[in-house]
Amino acid sequence: MQQTFTALKYRNYRLWFFGQMISLFGTWMQTTAQGYLVFQITQSPAYLGYVGFASGVPSWLFMLYGGVVADRVPRRALLIITQTSMMALAFILAALTAAQLVQAWHIIVLAFLLGTANAFDAPARLAFVNELVEREDMTNAIALNATMFNTATAIGPAVAGMTYALVGPAWCFTINGLSFIAVIAALSMMKIAAQSRSARPASTRSDLKEGIRYAVTEPTIRTIIGIVGMVSLFGISFIALVPAWAVKVLGGDATTNGLLQAARGVGALIGALFLASLGRFKFKGRLLTIGTLTFPILLIGFTTIRWLPLALLMLVGVGAAFVLMMNLSNALVQTLVPDVLRGRVMSVYSLVFFGLMPIGSLWAGALAERIGEPSVVALGASIMLGFAALLYLFVPKVRRLE
Repeated sequence: MQQTFTALKYRNYRLWFFGQMISLFGTWMQTTAQGYLVFQITQSPAYLGYVGFASGVPSWLFMLYGGVVADRVPRRALLIITQTSMMALAFILAALTAAQLVQAWHIIVLAFLLGTANAFDAPARLAFVNELVEREDMTNAIALNATMFNTATAIGPAVAGMTYALVGPAWCFTINGLSFIAVIAALSMMKIAAQSRSARPASTRSDLKEGIRYAVTEPTIRTIIGIVGMVSLFGISFIALVPAWAVKVLGGDATTNGLLQAARGVGALIGALFLASLGRFKFKGRLLTIGTLTFPILLIGFTTIRWLPLALLMLVGVGAAFVLMMNLSNALVQTLVPDVLRGRVMSVYSLVFFGLMPIGSLWAGALAERIGEPSVVALGASIMLGFAALLYLFVPKVRRLE
């Protein structure tokens, strides 16, 4: 138990952990309610893809610049700004919904603005771990980050489904807005040591090129980011279809949607706690390989199920395998990258994950209109399984990573 929660011995990380967990709880309430609201307004899975696409477009436009900013300015100050912006957007959506004025295009525009804030937030948030704990405990802190994220994923959607059914979506958005107060307060209370910054700041273009060059030319980093890209493009795109899946495939409602999202979160929480419990283990590459193979196999199995309890159980496994891949990818990149390049390399990592996700949502939503949600998810999972097999056969160095 002590080994599992090693990073919590640091005061700054404790503040971050509990503040972020409360905020993420609200975020998942909004994400779940927003998806179901869009489907309720439009009755179209394609619109679910449009919202996902709109939220990801800013990643292409701003994420790399967000990495440069994260290496140039105090990351805590940057995070306070981005989190405050996200809080304001949540309250705007809540007000529109409560006034019964909300339309699909409102949600798409707000999703774009939220994606813009996230483009600057994500690189800083990922690189900020290095300022909260000692380097040898970074892997544990990253695992605990996933634990708090997936605790919120497990609870938030289920509560959102019940809240939506009882009092409507506006309350889900309001609770999300209020939840940002916790993380903003936690950031304000931290005592962060001054970080050394370059005395000679290069041009933005030079900084961008330096970070991209390292991510592209360093073979191990390039391979890991490639795994993240495949997951984002072909694996995790099924999340955008969950509201339609709940209604059309399983014959459910908003509560069913919340339960499906929560089941994936429960599995992810189990996987994150498992990784955290391993401490400073030396077989990250082997576990990463297991995750890349297991995730698409379980996802294909999920597409064949029409009974809700079994579907929930399968999604628990999907969530656990997803965390194996994403947590270990994050930890390996953070361990290998030099401190001076951390923000920029993590911006490339974030760009691949958040930037390809909207493309995955867009193609999945559009194709689901024609061939149905199960066929789309099975297709994406099959492509990813083929990639994982090629990785296993031709890139054995991944399995040897420590």
